[in-house]
Amino acid sequence: MLHYRKHFLSPGHEWVVFVHGAGGSSSIWYRQVREFRKNFNVLLIDLRGHGESQPPLLMPFEGDYSFDYLTGEILEAMDDAGVYDAHFVGISLGCILIRILGEHAPERVKSMILGGAVVRLNLRSRFLVAVGNLVKRFIPFMWLYKLFAWIIMPRARHRQSRTLFVSQARKLCQQEFIRWFKLTYGVSPLLRLFEDKELPIPTLYLMGDEDHMFLPPVSRIVKRHTRWTRLEVIPESGHVVNVDRPELFNTLSIGFIRGLSPAAA
Repeated sequence: MLHYRKHFLSPGHEWVVFVHGAGGSSSIWYRQVREFRKNFNVLLIDLRGHGESQPPLLMPFEGDYSFDYLTGEILEAMDDAGVYDAHFVGISLGCILIRILGEHAPERVKSMILGGAVVRLNLRSRFLVAVGNLVKRFIPFMWLYKLFAWIIMPRARHRQSRTLFVSQARKLCQQEFIRWFKLTYGVSPLLRLFEDKELPIPTLYLMGDEDHMFLPPVSRIVKRHTRWTRLEVIPESGHVVNVDRPELFNTLSIGFIRGLSPAAA
C-alpha cells in the first residue's frame, strides 16, 4: 500500500486528492494543504518509490513500472482511505496519472486540476528523454535530474522550485529513478491519445507563463477541447506553479472546485 496522509473535516465535505510528479513527494504540496483543508477533506499520496512509499514500508517491486499499475496503486490507496471519488490536483507527471484515472475510472474523478501539465513532448524534451535513456545506467541519476530541472526551470525565480525538487529526488535510489525514467519510452502515444480525446470531466490547466517547454502544447489542446476544459496562465511562474505562485494557485484551484460544487462554498 502506498503511504498516504489524510486531513478529514466531515463526511459532508468533498475530497481532494493530491498527486505529485516524478522525483517529488507529497511534501511539495505544503503550501496548499493549509488552505485546502479549510474547505475539503484532503488526501496526500506518496507515489511508489517516493517519500514514505519505499521499502520497508512498501513491498519491493520486480520488473518495470507501467502507468496503469501506478494509477491502480492510487486507487488502492483511495480505497484504503475510504475515498470513493474526489477532485484531483496534480503537478507535472502526476497530471498524466490523473488523466489515466479519468480514462479508466471516470466515476471516481470529479474534476482534474493539472498544474505544469505534460501533454506533449516537443523536440527539446524528446531529445532530453533520448539522451537520458542512453546514459541513465552509467552516470549518477542526480546529475541528470539537476540538468533536467535547470533546463525545465531555468530562471532565477524558479530556484526555489528547482531546489525543492532536487532535494526530494535525493531520496530516490538509482534503480528507482531508472524505473520511473523508463516510463518515458511509451509516453508519446499516450499523450497523443490525450490530445485527441477530451474527457467529459471538468478540467482546469494551471500553467506558468514561463513554462517554456509545456505551456505551448497545453494552449493548443485547450483551443481544441472547449467543452470541459479551461486554461489559466499564471504570471511570473515556471513549471512548478504550486511552488512559484502558491497563493494564486490555491485561489484558482479552490475557486474552480467551488464553482462545480455549490455545497463546498
